[in-house]
Amino acid sequence: MKKNNVTIQSMAKTLGVSVTTISRVLNGLGEQFRISKKTIELVTTTADKLNYRPNNIAKGLRLKKSSTIGLILPDITNTWFAQLALGIEKEARKHHYNIFLCNSNDDIKVEKKSIALLQSWMVDGIIIAPIGLESEHLQKASKSGTPLVLIDRFFEGVNLPYISSNDFEGSLEATQYLINYGHKKIACFQGIVGTSPNNQRVNGYKQALKNNKIHFDPSLVMGEDFGFNNGYTCAKKLIKHLAKSKITAIISMGNQITLGILKALKEEGVQIPNDLSIISFDEQEYSDLLYTPLTTVSHMNENIGDVALKMLFNQFGKSTRIKPKNVVLNSKLIIRDSVKKIGPG
Repeated sequence: MKKNNVTIQSMAKTLGVSVTTISRVLNGLGEQFRISKKTIELVTTTADKLNYRPNNIAKGLRLKKSSTIGLILPDITNTWFAQLALGIEKEARKHHYNIFLCNSNDDIKVEKKSIALLQSWMVDGIIIAPIGLESEHLQKASKSGTPLVLIDRFFEGVNLPYISSNDFEGSLEATQYLINYGHKKIACFQGIVGTSPNNQRVNGYKQALKNNKIHFDPSLVMGEDFGFNNGYTCAKKLIKHLAKSKITAIISMGNQITLGILKALKEEGVQIPNDLSIISFDEQEYSDLLYTPLTTVSHMNENIGDVALKMLFNQFGKSTRIKPKNVVLNSKLIIRDSVKKIGPG
């Protein structure tokens, strides 16, 4: 028997046992079906010796199940999404599923191609943190029979299950905290305009100002994406007119934006919080390790991977889609040293 032509059929013929027995042993079901230890050892030893590798594609076509889940993220260099991927992969492995990871790079064309690619590979379902500007291709995928769960970002009024966080309340609480410390001229560095997390965060910022009868100045809302360069460029512009503008604080709507801000402030010699206070969305492992530990809005839940997978599994084997039960996680303000008290709120 040539090693590169090994099949369970050829192994069964060589060992003088049934194909079913070979299959059950290789799938770890030997003891469950009361196959003798001698036969189990013989099959596994032979498989290892011949370097047998199952044809999962053929198996998936036969069983209409690939034991693979597609995961699409907008930016895997963002540590928040990296942590998210790690949690989902860890939970998937517990259920004997593999993860097929795609990075859309916040490009809608890449996102659409990734959906098509995962469907062509017959994944059992897809978990996606969408860019958040278009939903038609996601609805089409769901209607075609591909179980789908949105994570972090979602679409209002669209019948697609999602798990997200209460970004409105998180932003409201963070902005109120700044106001309580005497800050009234607060710059808001936003992400992708029109996406659900950005809309909620900016609206929470506006509501806090309104609650405290502080005039909303549209010019203080800056930026256009969740990237590093966005934070860096906006911070550079702000610093040029810092004294004249009388801005005393920034609320950053994403951790990558914040990294850009920190680089710009360091280059310009602006000190946190003496010269400028800052609060950032997305708690990171490094947040309390910075020279000035950073006050953050945390919306990462350690159970998020488990919840997302359960939402996906609940769709398996169902020919009709019922109205999804969406999950909204609480956010939490983690107070450190990056906000200076400059007067009563």
